[in-house]
Amino acid sequence: MTPEQLSSLVRSVVAAAVERGTLAVAVPDDVVVERPRNPEHGDYATTVALKLAKQAGRPPREVAELLAADLREQPGVERVDVAGPGFLNVTFTSGALGQIAVDAVTAGRPTAAPTRSPG
Repeated sequence: MTPEQLSSLVRSVVAAAVERGTLAVAVPDDVVVERPRNPEHGDYATTVALKLAKQAGRPPREVAELLAADLREQPGVERVDVAGPGFLNVTFTSGALGQIAVDAVTAGRPTAAPTRSPG
């Protein structure tokens, strides 16, 4: 899973919470996902819950817990920790991280040229 894919996944989790009525916010156009300073805090982190809390009228940590519960159910996600005032730290399964390497290697490969029949 790439940072872009995680960003999209978090956005879809927010949208699902809004659809269910468990979170009353506007779904963000973009969710920022970054590497945590300390690698022990997971593969990626996002502050989306902190940004949505005021709009939701709820404490940031409560919003983070709500989103974390949904993120934990997603394929490729091994663990989601809520840290501090409402940071979401996401750890992927080794298979999901391995797919990033496969995608990176295959992205640079040229495609085979079409063959022509003599004519």
